[in-house]
Amino acid sequence: MKSRSRASWKIANLGRDSRIRYLAVAGLNTVVGFTIFMGALAVVGDSRYWLALLISHAIATTLAFVLYRRLVFGVEGQVLRDYLRFQLVYLGALPLNALLLYALVERLGLDPLSSQAICLVVKALTSYLGHKFFSFYRSPVNRLSPDGS
Repeated sequence: MKSRSRASWKIANLGRDSRIRYLAVAGLNTVVGFTIFMGALAVVGDSRYWLALLISHAIATTLAFVLYRRLVFGVEGQVLRDYLRFQLVYLGALPLNALLLYALVERLGLDPLSSQAICLVVKALTSYLGHKFFSFYRSPVNRLSPDGS
């Protein structure tokens, strides 16, 4: 009985772990970004996959900013500074995404959708630390509590 209550407590407190919240938001944002990429690709055509990448990047990163800022890292104030820093993290990831996408499509002959799916996994894995320690960094005194207050 004791182990059951301990397990229940751990499950109930998963939402307090920023890594778990990051994975949930990153998963949602990845699906949204990939859906936008698919729609943009349908409009601009497979040969202009780079344009679909730019469109999906602009929309998905702005949505991600709002979600990460509030739900994952729990910060407030300094919105413009945080947004610029957030975009700096992704502007580092964008050329990496573009180069990997190019290599997968042009060199390995994969289709743009499968290639971007691979790129999104790489980008999601590398961006967490950039956001945690740069985009939304606050001293412990300036963080919101896990319940948002």
